[in-house]
This record gives sequence, structure tokens and C-alpha cells, in this order.
Amino acid sequence: MRRICVFCGSNPGHDPAYRAAAVALGETLAARGIGLVYGGASVGLMAVVADTVLAAGGEVLGVIPQMLVDKEIAHAGLSELHVVDSMHARKAKMADLSDGFVALPGGVGTLEELFEIWTWAQLGTHAKPVGLLDVNGFYDKLHGFLDHVVAEGFLREGHRGMLLSASEPGALLDAFAAYTPPVVHKWVEREET
Repeated sequence: MRRICVFCGSNPGHDPAYRAAAVALGETLAARGIGLVYGGASVGLMAVVADTVLAAGGEVLGVIPQMLVDKEIAHAGLSELHVVDSMHARKAKMADLSDGFVALPGGVGTLEELFEIWTWAQLGTHAKPVGLLDVNGFYDKLHGFLDHVVAEGFLREGHRGMLLSASEPGALLDAFAAYTPPVVHKWVEREET
């Protein structure tokens, strides 16, 4: 893998473990020679992971919409900063630049990015791994909800299994390296009544 896209909070969160996980992920990426693609901001966990990769001599590509540049939150010290017209263009550019996708803890923006990229994988738009860096059980309730979605017939088990998860960056990247996308029909058939 050449580059991994990281979705994460533009805020640091309350638990210091979130920052520590962003540092650990950045250090692991740099140690493995994997570049970082992220949202291009100089705030929150986004800045922590970017600054960590940069400090270790790694490559960091940021992708940020002009409206956020105008709010003066663009990171000024990246390897490359791509300024795009919209949030939609941002996600498409990040996807094009990346070989896999990791979600650290974050808010609705992180979740939205995660679900969109996972949906693209489910539909066969890409075959890249998608995973959660599950810090201190941050995503436990999401895992439970997704299992409920499967049980209720709205998501196939094979597609559920596409969302990888680990509590340590190295374990998640190892799972990415071993990932083979499943061949699963998208639609859950309706039972005859």
C-alpha cells in the first residue's frame, strides 16, 4: 500500500487515548513507508496524525475545500495540499489518492466519510480496504448497531465483514495487507410471502 486515507475528528475529543492513537497511527504509517491522505486541516486529530507523519519524514497529502481554506484551518506544512471546490470533490480526490481507508474517532463528518467510502466498496466502485481504528471501544456501539442492521435484513453479512476493525494500528494495517474483497450480491432478496 502506497497511501492510506485517514478520516478523523477536527476536534481532539476528551479522552487523551484518541490523541495517542492518532500519534501511533501516524508513526506506524511512516515506519512502514505508507503516505497519509487526509482532510488537510490544521486542527484536531487531523493535525495530530498529519504532524506525526511529517515529523517522522513521511509523505502527507491534504485535500481541503476552498471554504475551509477561507476559514484559515488549512495545514500549511504538508507535502502537498489539494484545494478543491466542495466536500464532494474532497472525498472523491481522497479516494483517488488512497489505497485504503481508516477511521479514527471523530464526529458526524468522520462517520459520513466512512459510510460513503464503505458504500462505494459495497457497490464495487473500489476494492480497497476500509477499517476502524477502535480506540478504547469508541466504535463498540456502532459495531452493535451494524450487527442489528444485518439481523434485520438490511445488510448482508459479507458486506458487514468488509468493515475491518482493530484496536492497534499495526494490526489494522496487517489486516489491510491481507484483505480480499468479498464477492457478495448487493441486494438482500425479499422473502416470498
